[in-house]
Amino acid sequence: MRRRAILDVGTNSVKLLVADTDGRGVVPVWESSEQTRLGRGFYETQTLQPEAIEATAQAASRFAEIARTMGAETLRVIATSAARDAINRLDLLAALQRTTGVETEVISGETEADWAFAGVASTSGWAADRILVLDVGGGSTEFILGANGHPEFRTSLALGSVRWLERLQPGDNPTPADLKRCRDALREFLRRELNQSLGTLLTVRGLPHRTVGVGGSTALLALIHLGCRDFDRAKIEATEFRPEQLSTLVERLWSLPLTQRRLLPGLPSERADVILIGAAIYEAIVNLFDLPSLGVSLRGLRFAALMDGTGGPD
Repeated sequence: MRRRAILDVGTNSVKLLVADTDGRGVVPVWESSEQTRLGRGFYETQTLQPEAIEATAQAASRFAEIARTMGAETLRVIATSAARDAINRLDLLAALQRTTGVETEVISGETEADWAFAGVASTSGWAADRILVLDVGGGSTEFILGANGHPEFRTSLALGSVRWLERLQPGDNPTPADLKRCRDALREFLRRELNQSLGTLLTVRGLPHRTVGVGGSTALLALIHLGCRDFDRAKIEATEFRPEQLSTLVERLWSLPLTQRRLLPGLPSERADVILIGAAIYEAIVNLFDLPSLGVSLRGLRFAALMDGTGGPD
């Protein structure tokens, strides 16, 4: 087992995983996340804002120091949706190089999907299951369907909590009309993008054994559902939403003003705006394909990136 670290620079937050791995399994030692909202104000101009770049670079610097202090032999830095799409991505990469001392890898949507699936599929006892993995991020959502550890379908769509928050702008005090507008827009988008691909596949071959959400949004939804203030991996991964439970939670979140959402146990105050969209995206997917439930996994792309083994030395 070697101690390695992965720094994931996303559209909404920077995440660190320090873990011991032998290339097949991953044992987490330290996990942390800091919201820097790299994608704020990005989608009109496709340009990352200087303040967001600097905040992200400074968070990465703090996490790199933690990784080294905890004895990580290697540190790998990856960046996803916002970095892929940005006109000025080189500004971000230079800032990250300056603060971490490590060259950042900007991964494709296909790689992001593959790693999300590989991480979830590494869960003990799931290797042979047919799994649909949903990874809702700040700028994109990855859909991966597969079995025996191998994807049979994958795609990455421009559907993310930050991206669609800026598009829909429900405000701090959303109304029932705002929620309806959001649901209608998501349903139309998903039908257009997926009905002839994933929808047809599920109709012909049947529903998966399990549908799993991976990433920050589903973990937060689990904590809110449980009323749990502290991160608890076992409790989060034991959570499974039936469609009606998910819809009830969505309606509860959209009924609360921002000030009250910030007080919910398990929901960091800085995530109280984007959680509206993240929750609605998962609800829309489950309802569109008549999926019987939505599980939660914390074994996503960072786990697979550590198992991938191609990260260079710190």
